[in-house]
Amino acid sequence: MPEASEAGFYLGVMGIVDEPDFSTFENRTGLAEDMKFLASMPELCDVTFLVGDTREPVCAVKAVLAARSRVFHKMLYQASSPQRKKEPAPREKLRFFLKRSSEPLLNVQNSTNQLQSDQHHTLIIEEFEPDVFRQLIEYIHTGCVTLQPRTLLGVMNAADYYGLDELRKACAGFVQCCITVDTVCALLASAERYIQYKCTKSLVQKVLEFVDEHGNEVLNLGSFTLLPQHVVRLILAREELSADEFTKFQAALMWSKKYCDSNPSTPLQDVIGNFLEYIQFHKIPANVLMREVNPLGLVPSTIIMNSLAYQADPSSVDPGKLSPHRVRRQGRSMSVQSSLDPYGSNTTLSSCGSDTGFDNKQRCGSN
Repeated sequence: MPEASEAGFYLGVMGIVDEPDFSTFENRTGLAEDMKFLASMPELCDVTFLVGDTREPVCAVKAVLAARSRVFHKMLYQASSPQRKKEPAPREKLRFFLKRSSEPLLNVQNSTNQLQSDQHHTLIIEEFEPDVFRQLIEYIHTGCVTLQPRTLLGVMNAADYYGLDELRKACAGFVQCCITVDTVCALLASAERYIQYKCTKSLVQKVLEFVDEHGNEVLNLGSFTLLPQHVVRLILAREELSADEFTKFQAALMWSKKYCDSNPSTPLQDVIGNFLEYIQFHKIPANVLMREVNPLGLVPSTIIMNSLAYQADPSSVDPGKLSPHRVRRQGRSMSVQSSLDPYGSNTTLSSCGSDTGFDNKQRCGSN
C-alpha cells in the first residue's frame, strides 16, 4: 500500500501547484485597447510620421517607440547627437553637478535638454506604405496586430527593418496558411513594392511554387490582370508551371485586354505580342487553334501553320519556328532578381531575356 500513499501525496502536491494565484492580476486586453486609443489621439502623441507618396500622417508616442525598437530609439533620440555640445572635463562635471543640485527642482525639469525632448517631431517615411506603417505602429503600442495577405509582405519587412523579431517571425509563420488561390496575386503585387528587402525573396519563391502547382486556377483569376507585365511574363515563362497552353493564351489575352482598356491608343496585337513567345501553340489541339485562336487575328499566321504542321508531322517543322525566341531562351532560369536602374532606386520582380513591344521600361538587367 505504500505505493498508493505515494500516489496520493503526489496528487496532493499537484493540486497545490495547480491552484490559481490570485495575487497577480493581468488585464492585457484592456492595456492594449488603451494604448491603441493613445496612438489614435494626435493630441496625446509627440511624433507624427508622414508616410508614403501621399504623406499620410501616422501619430505615435516617442517613448513607446524607443522602448520597443532600438531603431526608433536611435532615430528619435540619437539623431541630433552630432549637434550636442562637447562633454565638459571631469572637474567641470563636478562643478556642474554641485550647481545643478543646489538649484530648485523646477529649474532642473525645465532645462533646455528637457524642453528639446518634449518637442513634437515630424518625420518622413518613404520606405513603406501607410497601411503597412500604421499596422507596425499599432503593434508597437499594443503588442498585437491583425495580419492580412495584402499587407503581409510590407509588415514583415517593416518588422525586420525596425528590429521587431517577434513580429517578423509571426509574419513568416502566417505565410504558410496565407498563400491561397485567392491571395496569390495580391502577394505577388505587393512583392513588386518590397522586392529590395531580404524577407521578400524567400516569400516570393514560395508564392511562385504555389503558382506552379495551381497554374490553371491562378491564370483564370480576375486579379491576374492586376499584376505588372513583367510578373505575368515571369509566370508564363516558368517551365514548372502546371497549366495547359490554351489557358496560358487566354490569360495573356485577358491581361492584354485589360491593359488596352486603360490605354486605348495601344493596339491589342502589340500588347499580346509580348507574351506569345512563352506559349507553345503546337501543344494546343488543332480544332481549338482554328476555332478559338486563329479567328482573333492576334497570332501570326506562320505560327498557326507551323503548329498545325508539327501536329501532323513533328519532323517536318523546325522547333525554333514554333514560338519566337523559344529556343534561344532555353536554359535561362526565370527567377526573382533585383533589377536596379542607373540610380539604384528601383528594384523589380523580373525575368531575364529579351523584351520587345510596347513596354521597354520593364526590361531585365540594367536599363
